Amino acid sequence: MRVLVVEDEVKMAALLRRGLTEEGLTVDVAGDGERAVTLADDSDYDAVVLDVGLPGIDGFETCRRIRRSGVWAPVLMLSARGSLQDRVVGLAGGADDYLVKPFAFAELLARLRALVSRADTDRSSIVEVGELRLDPDTHQVWRGDAEIELSAKEFRLLETFMRHPGYVLSRTQLLEQAWEYDFAGHSNVIEVYIRYLRRKIDVPFDLVSIETVRGAGYRLRKDGGG
Repeated sequence: MRVLVVEDEVKMAALLRRGLTEEGLTVDVAGDGERAVTLADDSDYDAVVLDVGLPGIDGFETCRRIRRSGVWAPVLMLSARGSLQDRVVGLAGGADDYLVKPFAFAELLARLRALVSRADTDRSSIVEVGELRLDPDTHQVWRGDAEIELSAKEFRLLETFMRHPGYVLSRTQLLEQAWEYDFAGHSNVIEVYIRYLRRKIDVPFDLVSIETVRGAGYRLRKDGGG
């Protein structure tokens, strides 16, 4: 497993590199966001460990730029700030998990391996619901012949719906599946991303595929909206 560690604190970066290397991982280190974006774009990493408090562009913006460049490796974000808002910003920006400092190295390693394992499973075939098609390998989405551009989190959310067509999924289920994190019902991130998805997969085609089930959650129609 090859990992990019993005950490400007020299001592912390060295500890992470040594610990991960001793576990058999190959580790590259970047001390700032700009360098991280360049390395992530040029190399094929299995995961990225990304600190929020970086010089220049912070970890949130670094993550957004990595995703915009088309890199889909799982991102584990590290921060001394553990507020709900910080977690929402990080995860909404494309991160896959969020670990608050100080942390036990064993937990970081376990989360990292879990993220890579999840990224390697259930992503080998195109998923189809009606005219909606989703390719987990290339992160492409189409409605009919029209390709639709989605962000990393929009893609993950749509994939969750498309793997459970016709089923009502609660906010908690969507958070656990698409964000792999429990916000304990205090975040509106699902509502925000449902709106984003509808604007891209429904509105341009004058269709309705994602339905709101009042008091229960959301459902993707079995016909994909027609």
